[in-house]
Amino acid sequence: MAEPVPTPPARGDTPAGFALAVTVYVLWGFLPLYMKLLSQIPTVEVIAHRILWSVPIAGAVLLATRRTQALAEALRTPRMLGMGLLTAALISVNWGIYVYAIQSGQTLDAALGYYINPLFSVALGAIVLRERLGRLQRLAIALALAAVAVMTWEAGRLPLIAVGLAVTWGFYALAKRSLPIGPNQGFMLEVLLLSPFALGWILWAQATGTGAFGGTARDTWLLLGCGVVTAGPLILYANAARRLRLSTIGILQYIAPTMVFLIAVFVFGEPFGEAERIAFPMIWAALALYSAGMLRGVRPAG
Repeated sequence: MAEPVPTPPARGDTPAGFALAVTVYVLWGFLPLYMKLLSQIPTVEVIAHRILWSVPIAGAVLLATRRTQALAEALRTPRMLGMGLLTAALISVNWGIYVYAIQSGQTLDAALGYYINPLFSVALGAIVLRERLGRLQRLAIALALAAVAVMTWEAGRLPLIAVGLAVTWGFYALAKRSLPIGPNQGFMLEVLLLSPFALGWILWAQATGTGAFGGTARDTWLLLGCGVVTAGPLILYANAARRLRLSTIGILQYIAPTMVFLIAVFVFGEPFGEAERIAFPMIWAALALYSAGMLRGVRPAG
């Protein structure tokens, strides 16, 4: 469920942008239900199909909107190809961690990771880009670190899935800043660069008799559908981001991990133990502080 880096926001919110964004975050919120249906298929194979079947969808959108020029230029520019390879590697690892979390019954950790995402990105901006943090932002980051410490203390180890999702997404967002093309073109570049690896893995799995594609009609259609559930929301999001303020997007992004959290507890029946009962309210408090600080920062003067 890794969403793209927002495009420069519109001056104000529009009803169409709000409706699109809510739709996208709800779709991402339901994504664990789809990925759970693929639990019998190895994670790497699922990721390979997510990549491969996203290519025709993303390509069709670029052709329909006549925005292929920037992509062609990126493919001819070594520096942009290098940055594209880096962002593609980061997002594929992020997808892999997410799918593995769902398949292995650790959906709560995935929800925690996506709650931590914005706070880690803010901290990364302060460390790498020397961006200044407000008092509420610093307090929010401290609370998030304390929540991770609680989970670590209880489990005797770091919540690797949650931390892995936050770290890979944070560095993906940071690297994406150096890729000066639109979100649709950037996504197409990433899946194009990853597609030879994805195709190679799928062909190897099929040749060795371990591939799920073509095994049963159910699995085949679910794998084909990976392109739609991956590329569709990302493309819709790119259109929503242009019609909303960044602060609005920042608030709406909590819809998805909240739905993932509810699905983990009430649909998948994952245990919600003492550590989770302490850590998750701390994260929610941190996000409330972060959101308050963000809204204060965009409040009109006067």
